[in-house]
Amino acid sequence: MIVKTVPVTQYLTTNTYFYIDEKSGHGWIIDPAAEADKLLQIIFENNWNIESILLTHGHFDHIGAVQKIADTLQIPYLINHNGNQYLSNPQFNLSAMTPEPITLENALYLKDDDIITLKVNPQICLQVISTPGHTLDGAIYYDKSNALAFVGDTIFKDSYGATHFPGGDFAQLMNSIKNKILTLPEETRLYPGHEAATSVKHEENNFK
Repeated sequence: MIVKTVPVTQYLTTNTYFYIDEKSGHGWIIDPAAEADKLLQIIFENNWNIESILLTHGHFDHIGAVQKIADTLQIPYLINHNGNQYLSNPQFNLSAMTPEPITLENALYLKDDDIITLKVNPQICLQVISTPGHTLDGAIYYDKSNALAFVGDTIFKDSYGATHFPGGDFAQLMNSIKNKILTLPEETRLYPGHEAATSVKHEENNFK
């Protein structure tokens, strides 16, 4: 599997990820935050077949390019079942603070422990793990076979997500980190929404 990290910037710099099966060229795009044309160019240049858009949560700095990419590729976008109020409400997704409020409709909603499989190869799959705290709709996408997870803003290298935005809760966030993420195998690579990748082993030392 290929993990390609593409930092994109509009108001903030956010990591957009491509997770691609190198044999088939099929895969997912995770948190297309901004610069839709740049992301689409990468897809077309590599001749990738993106099956769906996966969202770790509904903040504006993670969803800014969703609509254009979904419309261009004619693919669905998926988010935790608590994501509707974020996608539909610029106050919740924080885009009300910008000149370009975002409202998204027609998302597909995921439950905790749902499994997302690649259509061309069902052996490649991601487990949805709900991780509320930064937002109500926080979720990570975990690939057990390849020992990695896309963790959004739940945890960063040597840090963790803010909890003062709508739906944030510090106790929930700590529970999500300690009982949902740090219980994954130590070798699990963690790909956050901002800054550098880290690992469960590295982060265990920060939450003892």
